[in-house]
Formats: sequence, structure tokens, C-alpha cells
Amino acid sequence: MNDPAAVLIVDDDPITLESLASYFEKEGFTVHPVSTAEEGEEILAKTPIDLVLLDIRLPGKDGLTLTRELRVRSEVGIMLVTGRQDEIDRIVGLECGADDYITKPFNMRETLARAKNLIRRVQHSKIATQTSNEESAIKHFHNWTLDLNRRVLIDSEQEETSLTHGEFQLLIVFINNAGRTLTRDQLMDQIRNREWVPSDRTIDVLVGRLRRKIKDDPAKPSMITTIHGTGYLFTQSSSNVNKPCT
Repeated sequence: MNDPAAVLIVDDDPITLESLASYFEKEGFTVHPVSTAEEGEEILAKTPIDLVLLDIRLPGKDGLTLTRELRVRSEVGIMLVTGRQDEIDRIVGLECGADDYITKPFNMRETLARAKNLIRRVQHSKIATQTSNEESAIKHFHNWTLDLNRRVLIDSEQEETSLTHGEFQLLIVFINNAGRTLTRDQLMDQIRNREWVPSDRTIDVLVGRLRRKIKDDPAKPSMITTIHGTGYLFTQSSSNVNKPCT
């Protein structure tokens, strides 16, 4: 990275806020520490930010609400800070569009590594969008068109739906493996979204979000089917999907 990556840290605990801000500043990041979501929004309105490190439980507007609002209008990387027992909040956070999460008490080195990985993915996605041309940038499946350059789904009425980085990665994996059952471990390895642990529901959450966006009824899915005890199957035949670029 030529320019220092910019990190917005939102946490109402002064000790946590100071610790994170100091650590990231020492690692060469441009850091904007604030204690409320409202202050964070002011920073985001006037300053380019690469990563938001966001506590879920905040006074006033909470972290989940801010995550949901940010994801509607921005592809900024979002990493949630949660309590170790807040599994439901973590799942809801991922459903709202967060990219990753860390749990308190957290390891600073691990937090930094996760942050760097997420920033790298976000920046790479921006560069790819800016520099890619239209050749081989469109894939088709069912009644959908996937624009790889802009990372949007286009339906038969030309209505567009944006995808988060995780949703986009997952859909590409499904398209490139159409007709093949993939385990959750294989999906997690291919999207490289975060470290896999047996109790992690990241893949299930991403599948749920993706099904909603492609209008695949979760009760009777026809495109992304659940293979009980194994994983998921993208049912579109390869003849209906453009081959991936080589």
C-alpha cells in the first residue's frame, strides 16, 4: 500500500478505543477513533475510509444499525467487535453485511492480521473494478446477469442489486463449481473470508443473504440447494453459465 490505509475505530470503551488506535497508528495506519456511531458517520461523510472497526454495542445508534446502513451505500470493509458470548449478534452482524468480526478479549496481532487481509481484499476489489474492461466481465445464470466489473446482479427487468464482497466471492465460487456439491469447509477455503472454526456460521449466513438477493426461496430453493450433512449445491448447469476467465 503506497498510502497509509485509513481505519475508523468506533468503540465507547475508552480503554479499548485507545488500545486499538495506538496499536494501529504504530503499524502505520491513519486512524480515526470515535466513541459513537454518529461521530463515525461524520468521519465517513468527509474522509475516505478503508476499514471500519466497529463495536456492536454502542450508545445511541448501535453497531448493527450502522453496519446495515453502511452496506446499503458503501463497500467499505466492516469488522465487528463483539463480546465472546454474543453469537447471535455476530450472526446478525454478518447478515447485515459485516465482513468479519473479532471477539473480546482479542489478540492485537490477530486483529491486525484480519484487518490487513480485509483492507487488501477491499482495495483489490476497487482496483479490479477501475481497471477491468468489459471483455469476459459478464456471467449469466437462470434469469440473472452478473456484472463482474461492478459487482452487481441484474434481473430480467434490468433492476440492479449490489453484492457485498463476501456475497460476490461466494456466488463466483458457486458459478465456477456449478453442479458440484461443496462442503462448508471447501466454501470457506475458497472465499478466504476468515479463519474457519467448526462452530462458525459465516457460510450459512452468506448463503442466506445470497439466496435473498437472487430470490431463491429458502423454503424451496431451486438454485442453491442444501445437501444435508454435506454442504451446498449450485444447481445451474454449466451450459447456462459463462466459463470463468483463464
